[in-house]
Amino acid sequence: MNEFHPFLPQDAGNDRLIGRVWDPDAQGPRLVTVRDGMLHDISTLAPTFSALLEFDDLTTRIAQAPDAPLLAVSDCLEASLDAEGDPATWHLLAPCDLQAIKACGVTFASSMLERVIEEQARGDSQKAATLRETVTSLIGDDLSRLTPGSAEAEALKAKLVELDVWSQYLEVGIGPDAEVFTKSQPMSAVGLGHRVGIHPASKWNNPEPEVVLAVDSRGQVRGATLGNDVNLRDVEGRSALLLGKAKDNNASCAIGPFVRLFDDDFDIDSVRALEVTLDVRGEDGFHLDAVSSMNQISRDPLDLVGQTLGAHHQYPDGFMLFLGTLFAPTQDRDTQGSGFTHHLEDVVTIATPTLGALVNRVDTSDRIRPWQFGSGALLSYLVRQRPGA
Repeated sequence: MNEFHPFLPQDAGNDRLIGRVWDPDAQGPRLVTVRDGMLHDISTLAPTFSALLEFDDLTTRIAQAPDAPLLAVSDCLEASLDAEGDPATWHLLAPCDLQAIKACGVTFASSMLERVIEEQARGDSQKAATLRETVTSLIGDDLSRLTPGSAEAEALKAKLVELDVWSQYLEVGIGPDAEVFTKSQPMSAVGLGHRVGIHPASKWNNPEPEVVLAVDSRGQVRGATLGNDVNLRDVEGRSALLLGKAKDNNASCAIGPFVRLFDDDFDIDSVRALEVTLDVRGEDGFHLDAVSSMNQISRDPLDLVGQTLGAHHQYPDGFMLFLGTLFAPTQDRDTQGSGFTHHLEDVVTIATPTLGALVNRVDTSDRIRPWQFGSGALLSYLVRQRPGA
C-alpha cells in the first residue's frame, strides 16, 4: 500500500497511480508511478502519457518496470504546493499531455437549473435569486430520475416550450444529445499546486469539481482522476457562444494529482459511486463545503464517452473527459442573493478518498505564470532525451 498522504488515494496499491512530474534538471516532464512511497520514473515505457495509455497490458508493464526512484511522493506533493509551476523546481504536472481535453456540461439536474438561471439572468448575479425561485416553481428541483431523450423528457420539453421557459441548457440536460465541448488545449492543463486562472474581466465565477476519465484512442477508459473545470458564470450567462472565453483561459483547467488505473478494485462502477467534495477557503474567512455525488448524474459516464468518440470523431492521442458536476454555487458570499464568486487567493480543494485531492490557489489568468511548454516544446524535449542526442 502507498504511504498515507492526504493528497493520495487511501486504498491504491503500488503501480496503480501514474502521472507526470517536472524535472528541473532536464527541463521537461517524466512519466512516473507511485511505488512504496516514492515516485519512480517509467519514461522508458513510452515517450508520452498518451502513448502509455495505449498499452492493453499497461498495469503489467508498469508493475514489471525496474525501480527508478526520483524522489519521495510526500516531498513532491509538498514541493508542488510551493512551486506553483516554477520550472526550476520539482513539481507535479497534470497527468496528461497530448490528449484532447474535453468536458461534458449540464449532466446533473442541479447544475442544469443553474445554467438556465445564468442564461435568463444574462450574467447578472443580482437577478439570480428571483429567477431561481421562478424556474424551480415551474419545473421543480428534482429531475434526477428523468432519463435524457426519453418519452417522459420529451413530454417535459413540450410543457416547457408551452410555458415559454425552454432553454438551450435544458435541451442538453434532458434531450438526446449531451453537451461535449473542448475545455482546454493539449498540454495546457495544470496540476496540483499550480494556480488556477479566472479571466480578469469576470466578476461572477466558480470552481467545478469533477471526475475526469482518462480514455485511450479506442475509447477504452483506462482510469480516472480529479479536475477543476473553472467556470465564468457571467461570461457564459451573457451568451453560450462565449463558451470558449468562459472555459479556456490560462490555467483555467486543473487535473490531478494522479490518474488511478482501473483494476479489480477500481473500475467504472467505482466511478459511478464516487462522492467528490469541494472545499473553498478564502482569506476573508469565507468557507464553502459541497459534495458532488456521481450517483446523481443524469447520463452514464460510458454514454458520455460514446458521445465523444465514435465513427463521427476520432482522437488518435486519446482524451481526458470531464464528466460534469452536481455543484450548484448558490451560497452567498459578498451580498445577499448574489451567490458565490471567487476571490483572489482562494484555496480550492477537490477530493475523494479513492482518487486523492487536487489543491489549487485562485488568481487571474493574466497574472499566472504564462503557458509556454506546449506540444512543440514536448517534442523538442523528447528529441533531446534520445540516447546520443
